[in-house]
Amino acid sequence: MKTAKQSRREAKQLFRLCIVNGMVDEDRVRTVVQSVLQFRRRGYLVLLGYFQRLLKLHQAQHTAEIQSAVPLPTDLETKLRAGLQHMYGPRTSTLFVHNPALIGGIRIHIGSDVYDGSVRSGLAALEKSFGITSTNGRNA
Repeated sequence: MKTAKQSRREAKQLFRLCIVNGMVDEDRVRTVVQSVLQFRRRGYLVLLGYFQRLLKLHQAQHTAEIQSAVPLPTDLETKLRAGLQHMYGPRTSTLFVHNPALIGGIRIHIGSDVYDGSVRSGLAALEKSFGITSTNGRNA
């Protein structure tokens, strides 16, 4: 029986086979998954689970979600996109989301990095500094 460590190591090797010029090649991913499913070696489902996790992590590192309280002007979107591509690489894709719950400002989430300049986060920090506990969005 394969150990989890062996499955992770094999998944990492398969993942490296799918990287072309720093990005995941979807055709290679499809080929790798089809070959693993075809041969059905012992522990192949665990292996594919680890492989899928690596693919999700890679995608999250190269996808920026930008939330704003109001729709952003086109020139600001362009500047944000250019700045993120400068920091995280030219292949970073951006997704702009309208989220009125932020009240004001923007929130950027890319990989495990979060840049939060929203009014909502400022109010939450202020609540925390005063020791106010909230339940379900209401102050106690």
